[in-house]
Amino acid sequence: MSEEKEIREEVSENTENTETVEEKAEETDSCEALKKENMELQTKVDELKNAYAKAYADTENMKKRLEKDFETRSRYQMASFAKELLPVMDNCERALAQATTDEAYRKGVEMIYSQLQNALAKEEITEIEALNQPFDGNWHQALMSEEKEGVESGIVIEVLQKGYKIKDRILRPAMVKVSA
Repeated sequence: MSEEKEIREEVSENTENTETVEEKAEETDSCEALKKENMELQTKVDELKNAYAKAYADTENMKKRLEKDFETRSRYQMASFAKELLPVMDNCERALAQATTDEAYRKGVEMIYSQLQNALAKEEITEIEALNQPFDGNWHQALMSEEKEGVESGIVIEVLQKGYKIKDRILRPAMVKVSA
């Protein structure tokens, strides 16, 4: 019986070893599956982080673009209204250039002209300096050229109509006569 008992113990050990090997194989397969799933999830997390970063950058760029557009609009909002006022300024200058005996009338036109100048100056609308300056096609529009002794070529010798700019943009170019 002892032999039988030994055989049974040996079979029992082999069975336990087989079960242990099978359990270890199952654990290894399970571990590999978990590692694979972990890698897939990590890849998905990386993709989502990338998508988030792109969406965030797009949002920031749009925000900056909208702020810049708003700043530009508010900075130059007076441009179209100022263009409508420039002929009024021209007419005031013409009226002031005429000789008159009615000083009250002249004083009234001067007051209106002064108020218009102040209102435009508050919005940083200024006259373009042209007389005796080198001709600049960005700010001046040449209507005529004339040879003038003692003046080098390309210099503005007469302003036919004043030009104006708002901050750093042109509203109306100065119409000028240039030396040839």
